[in-house]
Amino acid sequence: MRSSSLTLSFVLLLGALGLGGQATAAGPAPSAEAAPTGFAAVNALGQNGTTGGAGGATVTATTSEQFLEYIDTVGPLTIKVQGTIDITSKQGVRPNKTIVGVGSSAVINGGGLDFYRSYNVIVRNIKFTNAEDDAVNIGQQSHHIWIDHNEFVSPVDGALDINRAAEYVTVSWNWFNKTDKNMLIGHSDGNGGQDAGKLKVSIHHNFFDGSKQRNPRVRFGEPVHVYNNYFRNNQLYGVASTMNAGVLVEGNYFENVPHPCYSASGYADSGPGRLVQRGNQFVGSGTCETNGSVTEPRTFYSYTLDPAANVPSLVRAGAGVGRIGAL
Repeated sequence: MRSSSLTLSFVLLLGALGLGGQATAAGPAPSAEAAPTGFAAVNALGQNGTTGGAGGATVTATTSEQFLEYIDTVGPLTIKVQGTIDITSKQGVRPNKTIVGVGSSAVINGGGLDFYRSYNVIVRNIKFTNAEDDAVNIGQQSHHIWIDHNEFVSPVDGALDINRAAEYVTVSWNWFNKTDKNMLIGHSDGNGGQDAGKLKVSIHHNFFDGSKQRNPRVRFGEPVHVYNNYFRNNQLYGVASTMNAGVLVEGNYFENVPHPCYSASGYADSGPGRLVQRGNQFVGSGTCETNGSVTEPRTFYSYTLDPAANVPSLVRAGAGVGRIGAL
């Protein structure tokens, strides 16, 4: 048993008795949402939206040992991350967790988070640095995951991958800071039997800042809703829809992006996908390649678009860490 086990057990007991201290926000930033919008808010698969560790105790992780214990705990738990947590590889996160950084200096360094048949998890206000594989991997039928107001720097592989029939995921207000293979939705061309009809993802108000490619690259998923994001200086491309995926790209701002969208031509060895674009702005950028039709996200949820012209200022002011209010 790790040395923090007795402390955690005591905190969990206090939580069960209603005596545990819950994190309180001192005036959240205007752009910070108290709950997710998009697919993570949808009532599906026995889960009504994404509430994370609500109803459980609140604990603070200041060491790697504490952090690893808390994310492996059964039951709802809010985990406040304080300072730098050094981990290796990809570490599994159990269901019903909120992982939230304290202030603007919470860092997970060296490793990443892995979701394997997990659900109802919130990850906010964390800077992920130097992950030796993926910084966040959402896979194996995981659902109702909200990744919000984080920063991703220098992962060896993906910043944030979503695969193997995961769905009902929202990725919002994150800063992808000059990452390379940024976000892969659907891990291979041969996995259509598992992924077709799944991989429902909302991606909004993110800053794809010099992120080279895969912003995202999608296989099979539908609908993948990419809206109100700021794409800047993406060297290879912005969004790629392949292998009959259905992607709606709307209300985004593309600045100095040679290839904003691929679809009809496929990408690399992957066959074509379907992509609809509307209401985007292109500045110093190429043409967004479109193809076919896509299931409307409003089939699943309602949403309100910000004007594309306002997106750069909104995203620069609101994306990344330190924007959700004091903890």
